[in-house]
Amino acid sequence: MQHHSFRALTRIFGRIGLLSFGGPAAQIALMHRELVEQRDWLSEDQFLRALSFCMLLPGPEAMQLATYAGWRLRGVPGGVLAGLLFVVPGACVVLGLAMIYAYFGAVPLVQALFLGVKATVVIIVIEALIKVSKKALRSPDRWAIAGLSFLGIFALGLPFPVIIALAAAYGFVTSTGGDAPAPTTTTQPRTLRTILIWSTLWLGPVALLWLLEAPFLAQLAGFFSTLAVVTFGGAYAVLAYMTQAVVGDFGWLSTPEMMDGLGLAETTPGPLILVTEFVGFLAGFKTGGLGMAVLAAVVTLWVTFVPCFLWIFAGAPYIDRLAGQPRLSAALNCVTAAVVGVILNLSIWFAIHVIFRDTGFWTAGPINLIMPDIYSVDLTAVGLSLIAAVLLLWLRWNLPLVLGLMALAGVAATAI
Repeated sequence: MQHHSFRALTRIFGRIGLLSFGGPAAQIALMHRELVEQRDWLSEDQFLRALSFCMLLPGPEAMQLATYAGWRLRGVPGGVLAGLLFVVPGACVVLGLAMIYAYFGAVPLVQALFLGVKATVVIIVIEALIKVSKKALRSPDRWAIAGLSFLGIFALGLPFPVIIALAAAYGFVTSTGGDAPAPTTTTQPRTLRTILIWSTLWLGPVALLWLLEAPFLAQLAGFFSTLAVVTFGGAYAVLAYMTQAVVGDFGWLSTPEMMDGLGLAETTPGPLILVTEFVGFLAGFKTGGLGMAVLAAVVTLWVTFVPCFLWIFAGAPYIDRLAGQPRLSAALNCVTAAVVGVILNLSIWFAIHVIFRDTGFWTAGPINLIMPDIYSVDLTAVGLSLIAAVLLLWLRWNLPLVLGLMALAGVAATAI
């Protein structure tokens, strides 16, 4: 375990938290740039193993990856610090925007401000995807796994856990080595203690809400605690389920309100799953005004993100051990190849929604492809993306500077 000062961790992970726009693919790209390329805080292999592990977990994989990196650098305190710095900036922004939305409706200025940011993120993701692919796809079968993974999720809509399980099974079965039993005598008691502590931190407040007979907050906490356990594949994988429950089952929000919340979460830093904070705030606002809204937002954030610390701190000590277990290591390497295909899918999804105003679907049997309306192409977004590509890939300008300039360019272009 490396040792860096908490000041250095605060500076770098604070920077990551403030610049983590664009959903999981962009956030993974940013962390790769900051932690692997520009610093030697994580090696390429460590980053890819951790990413594959986080993709297997429920919850926001990018936030869990940041937590793991912090844990590796300074143990549990470092992991807590890194995880919080990844979430808190975006949570504060979403809270402010949710307040404005509750009183005044949609916020078009915010969407204009982040148009340039999203255009820049398209370039960041493309650059990182190429670099990660070169490291992860080192044999024909890994390329095949990545391609099949992409087709499975992009064209066939296969469940993410199924894709990952198939990739892991292939790696395990085709490995030529045998696994040796890993020593666990000193780690098991520590793991059990970790699970007990973080499970109590997570579920204790939920039980307290039931005991205090706060039905709305208890129902909110129960639903989003359940969501935290079933959100395999990240936020995109669970949005449809969450929308159906929030709109149809509970009636907390309308469909247009849910879509507006998703739009706000997509244009602010932090994990996309911060849309749950918007849902909690607006549901609380409708139930009991501003005070209840803030309480609901806090409860939602708590039960959404505390489980992430549980998964990482319980599982992180075992990640590197997989490298010494041939079959398990091969399974994880194949999962990494599959994750490349998943990130490609997210990247294309994100780029299409930035560059085109309207999208639909083309269906033929089991195939269901997203199809942008070519007549709805946003030439402003295309132009901003090209400018960002020149600044980042050719001139190699500093990323925060480029994001700031592109945000101003987005506002200016929208005002014309």
